[in-house]
Formats: sequence, C-alpha cells, structure tokens
Amino acid sequence: MESVLLDAPQGITARLGWDPKLTVHDRRRMLARELVADQRGVDEKTVLVEREAPNQFGHHTHLIAMEGTEELPILISTASFRTATVVAISDPSIPVGLDIRDMHPDDATLHEMTRHSHLLEGSDTNALLAHWTKVQAVREADGRGVRVKADYVRLDPARHRGWVPDRRVYYEIADMSRDAWIITIAYGAFPH
Repeated sequence: MESVLLDAPQGITARLGWDPKLTVHDRRRMLARELVADQRGVDEKTVLVEREAPNQFGHHTHLIAMEGTEELPILISTASFRTATVVAISDPSIPVGLDIRDMHPDDATLHEMTRHSHLLEGSDTNALLAHWTKVQAVREADGRGVRVKADYVRLDPARHRGWVPDRRVYYEIADMSRDAWIITIAYGAFPH
C-alpha cells in the first residue's frame, strides 16, 4: 500500500493510504500501525492494532493499539472513501473527526450534499465539497456521527470552527487535502 504523511495540526499525526486490493479494515490497521510505530520509535512488528471489544449490543468499536500486552493511550481516528483511507492518532483527550472525499463526486453524492448543506443553491461543486467534508468531520469529532443530522452542524463564517448547537463544544477545522482527495479534520474541545 502506498501512503503519505499529511500536514496535520500540532499534537495529531495523520497518514493517507490507498490500495484497491486491500480491504478498508486492512488499510486502517496498516496505517495505524505505521503511525504508532513511528511515534513510539519502535518496529511496526511490535505494534498490534485491533478492534476493542464491544461493551454492548450495537456499540461501534474503535481501533486500539497495543505494544506487547499493553494497550497504548492513543486515540485512533479513521475515515475511508472508495480505495483511500486516512488515519490520525492523537492523545485520547483530544476529540478528532475525519472526512475524506474525492474531488469528483457522483450525482447521488452531490444530491445528498446539496440536500443537507447550508450553502446557497447554485454553489459550485468545490465549495459544496469543502463545506460537506467540514460538516462530516465535525459530526465525527462530536462522537455521535450520523445520529446528528448534517444540517444541524454549524460552521463559523470563515469555516475554521464548527459545532453542534446542543453541546457547548467547538472544534477547530483544518484542511489536510492531498492529490485528488479532499481531507478534513475537526479536533479539540473548547468550552463556549
């Protein structure tokens, strides 16, 4: 798999990887293992990345990293689109949300984005994509993901901060786009 280090905000490390022959689960684990090994200065073979055990029925598990039998205090965040995956690692106290899209969405994706976007009708595709990836990243950072309707998410006028009105938490938003991929990260919690 080919992968590249992304220009992530301070305290967060991220990589983009793509390989049509690998499953999304394999890409996520490989990228996370590479990031954790680099951060800790150890051989990738000593790092195990697996899914945490579910706490209850319907609980969506997260990836955890282990070195030997020790679970590492690292938050692993992921997002995938078609054959590409982006993985970020950070301190567990920093909420992180990611979104990745290609620059050429199909008609169904455009229709969904238009239906739930706060942008005025007639906005160009690039503006719509940039808005949509920021909204999705905020939804993921919030932790409730798709349980929060996309049109509930708010962005400041410069689109550098986002929030969901029912919580007193704001997320910084940064662009980590690379090549033909639009990659957005929402991170950090700040009281209002």
